[in-house]
Amino acid sequence: MTAPAPVPPSIESESAESVLRHRPFTLFWGARVASTIANQMQIVAVGWQVYQITHSAFDLGMVGLVQFLPALFLALVVGHVADRYDRRKIARICLFIEGLAAAALAIGTYNGWLTKEAIFAIVFVIGATRAFESPTLQALVPGLVPARLLPRAIAWSASATQTAVIIGPALGGFIYVLGPSAVYTSSSVLFITASLLVALIRIESVLPRREPATLKSLLAGIAFIKSRPAILGAISLDLFAVLLGGATALLPIYAHDILATGPLGLGLLRSAPAVGALSMAILLARRPLSRKVGRTMFIAVAIFGLATIVFALSRSFALSLATLVVLGASDMISVVVRSSFVQLETPDHMRGRVSAVNSVFIGTSNQLGEFESGVTAAWLGPVHAVLLGGVGTVVVVLLWIRLFPALFGLDRLVNPATAVNPAPSSPTVAAPGTSGTT
Repeated sequence: MTAPAPVPPSIESESAESVLRHRPFTLFWGARVASTIANQMQIVAVGWQVYQITHSAFDLGMVGLVQFLPALFLALVVGHVADRYDRRKIARICLFIEGLAAAALAIGTYNGWLTKEAIFAIVFVIGATRAFESPTLQALVPGLVPARLLPRAIAWSASATQTAVIIGPALGGFIYVLGPSAVYTSSSVLFITASLLVALIRIESVLPRREPATLKSLLAGIAFIKSRPAILGAISLDLFAVLLGGATALLPIYAHDILATGPLGLGLLRSAPAVGALSMAILLARRPLSRKVGRTMFIAVAIFGLATIVFALSRSFALSLATLVVLGASDMISVVVRSSFVQLETPDHMRGRVSAVNSVFIGTSNQLGEFESGVTAAWLGPVHAVLLGGVGTVVVVLLWIRLFPALFGLDRLVNPATAVNPAPSSPTVAAPGTSGTT
């Protein structure tokens, strides 16, 4: 038997190196926490206020639609912008505009002129701004830390998001006691704080050569993904998993009709996936995956599907809660591996456009997943709808293993050489069933 290859000292020391020692990333992480909490608080206030004004479920759905449409139609443009200009400046401007939009909501509410139409118009501006902000921030992360620490940085970034998803709605609901204008004012302050934190980020970067805004350059992100089967496999796996496994969209039905838990139980069920995701993000930030990351990602998505199946059949509140925690944790493993892999495999001058396409895929899958779950539940009932989604997710995993063997055989996200040379390099890929080379 051949003795295992020794682990380079640089890899061993990596486990002791914290991404928070890198000031640019610490500032970015703080901005991410502040902006996500602000957004979550704002979502709560807008939802409550629109329903108080209109008492219409359709108008509540319109709030989500007017935010989604700009992201869909601007996808190709925002990626091109992120690759042509300083990403820090783009993110800073976007966060500041979101702060102004929140201030407009606060002023309109306080002065009594904020109508349903005015809310929709302001929310549309927020949606358009976030369409630029999201892929820009994704593309910015690889420049904040050495490439060997990118998976850990993405895990920390994900933990910031999940923490905000847990804290933000509760904080927004608590502040709403003082009125919606108080929530919007708090959100505005947090958005502007996030903008200032991004402004303080100092990194050595070279502005990319500004390509002419041709149709070819706008479509370059899609063309790049199509030319990299492993990247296409990673993104599409996440797309179909979220599209099919949309159990969370039916949580109100489960809480009211199946588990009979009431509003408090619904709140706990909604929080459970975020708790699982946050716990896993913290674990991955402290102990990042080192080997067989492709296989681990596929296993995590399969567990996501199995947890969905168990949730569909469960009649116990405790069991349902536990399966949602597992669902969130397994999804986080997939997110960290996929995000790290895509960022490392994408050249810096393409990251904005690739991140924009990735953002649309993820956003679309969430929206379509909720729609699919609702339509299927109307046809088959909620239990069969969730059960079908879980089974479909497992089937997709098995099919994708055969279609994308290189992705399944991905061994490491960063080559050992990357520990010495911080520039991103191609991950080590091994054929399925073999160990990766060192």
